[in-house]
Amino acid sequence: MIQNNVSVRKAIQTDVDAIMALIAEVVPVMQQQGNFQWAADYPNAQIFTTDIQHERLWVAVYDEQVVGVIAICEGQEPEYAQITDWDVTEPAIVAHRLAVSPHMQGKGIAAALLHQCEVVAAERNVGLVRLDTNSVNRPMQNLFLKIGYNLGGEILLPKRPGLTFLAFEKRLNLS
Repeated sequence: MIQNNVSVRKAIQTDVDAIMALIAEVVPVMQQQGNFQWAADYPNAQIFTTDIQHERLWVAVYDEQVVGVIAICEGQEPEYAQITDWDVTEPAIVAHRLAVSPHMQGKGIAAALLHQCEVVAAERNVGLVRLDTNSVNRPMQNLFLKIGYNLGGEILLPKRPGLTFLAFEKRLNLS
């Protein structure tokens, strides 16, 4: 298992080219699987640059190569209010733009990046992590469930009309 040989660190500006190369590998695979959550316009270099400037982008590195990426943000998406029993005013860490190289999938990299969400949450004394994925992205949904996330419900995102997303949450024991 490769996970132990992967390091997760904050992304820096010089990582953007490697991140975009990773995204160029990931998007066609997603689309071949019927997942049109991402396209040529999203995510893009400007979004990742902004994430880096706000110190909310993390990369997984294996053998000196960027093999995964995740944005770890504070503040919930307003669309999460579509889930009636979720309080979107509650402090939460929210994961966005999680991607792993197709050559490295199934090796614990996504789990390592999601674990970093919990590390950041604990550092900020935030006991809740939330995230969402396209409703057709079964591998990601299975991973979320496997590592302790609970399905909250289905949401729609105005930025991706015609697609449905499943939102998940994990409550952390910070004591």
